[in-house]
Amino acid sequence: MTEIAQLRDTLDGERLWDDIMALSTIGALEPKGIRRLALDDQDNHARLWLAKQGWALGCQVNFDTLGNLFLRREGQDDSLAPLLIGSHMDSQPLAGAHDGALGVLAGLAVLRTLQDQGIEHRRPIEIVSWTNEEGARFAPGASGSSWFAGQRAYEDIVAAVDNEGVRFGEALQACLTLLEDYGLVYRPAPFVPHAFIELHIEQGPVLEQLGKPVGVVSGIQGVNWYRIDVEGVANHAGTTPQNARRDAFDGAHELVSALKAATREQDDDLRFTIGKFAVWPDAVNTIAQRASFSIDLRHPDQQVLDALDDKFHALAERHWSGCEVKLKVTSRVAPVAFPDHLLALLRESAGSVCADAPEFVSGAFHDAIHLAQVCPTAMLFTPCRAGISHHPDEHIERQDAEVAVRALAHAVAQLL
Repeated sequence: MTEIAQLRDTLDGERLWDDIMALSTIGALEPKGIRRLALDDQDNHARLWLAKQGWALGCQVNFDTLGNLFLRREGQDDSLAPLLIGSHMDSQPLAGAHDGALGVLAGLAVLRTLQDQGIEHRRPIEIVSWTNEEGARFAPGASGSSWFAGQRAYEDIVAAVDNEGVRFGEALQACLTLLEDYGLVYRPAPFVPHAFIELHIEQGPVLEQLGKPVGVVSGIQGVNWYRIDVEGVANHAGTTPQNARRDAFDGAHELVSALKAATREQDDDLRFTIGKFAVWPDAVNTIAQRASFSIDLRHPDQQVLDALDDKFHALAERHWSGCEVKLKVTSRVAPVAFPDHLLALLRESAGSVCADAPEFVSGAFHDAIHLAQVCPTAMLFTPCRAGISHHPDEHIERQDAEVAVRALAHAVAQLL
């Protein structure tokens, strides 16, 4: 057996878990959970921590125009396109320690094994941590990967503003200055990888219910994000008769009911979520002048998303409780089916560490959905307890994580 073929079995699972525990202290909350919002101090601290790990392994550490971080280990033929593996390190406001971070640290574990075992490989390998996957601070998410893949314009991304009025571009510039001062190498232009593999926690209950430590992801649901503003007229809550009101909250309530009714004929794969809802002027004794809310719409079939998009726009043309409606599409990400040859490789890799590893479509979007537009891309999942994610109770078992990362290493060995 060649050295590269032994990558799976020589991977240091104990050091992998040590890295997971170390990164979980950056942005740690009491009594548990983490908060590393994109481009905040904790997120930037995590970048510097990762850079330090890369330098210790003899890697070149680069960053690009969007602050995406790359740890590069050279191959025997550096003219070849690099294999790219990784995920993200930013989090939701009240999050667990494994969403995104596991995928980055799985890549770091592969690099450690290559270095510790002195294993040579033909093509370069790069570990990536993408900027603002979550979109919790700056919406929409997956900023770094969508820009890298040519799916979103730089100008649109940097114009986003957080809840404190800080522009993405301001926070990004502070991050880039920090990285440059720390000694990282600026590499502005995106490149075309040989392939991209992302390991992620499932963020759902399937693997745990099946008792499997790893699963193969065959594709990712498409996502449409909307912002809807309902405009009414503010007035006194005690003196304005019901039939004389143009209450934005009432209009929003009627519209939400109609939107949900439009989705009821779809199959169980459909996901419709209102995650944000606000009224203005937000006073207990004043009729709402404006109500604003978000919609997150997901389905693996683009035709379903398109049909619902038409219905949503038609509903927004109507007046609800006498109020006018403005609907804005803030993000569209098409469904992705991963290529057959990579799925075959991941099936074999998962099968090498787990009998009857399942295969299914991801309900959550990931950076892989954008990388799939520029290079062969696929994903592996590992379970999280009760399917809980985006919450401090998010939890993975050490042995499951190690098995999944060994499956990743097995695939990497075939691709290098």
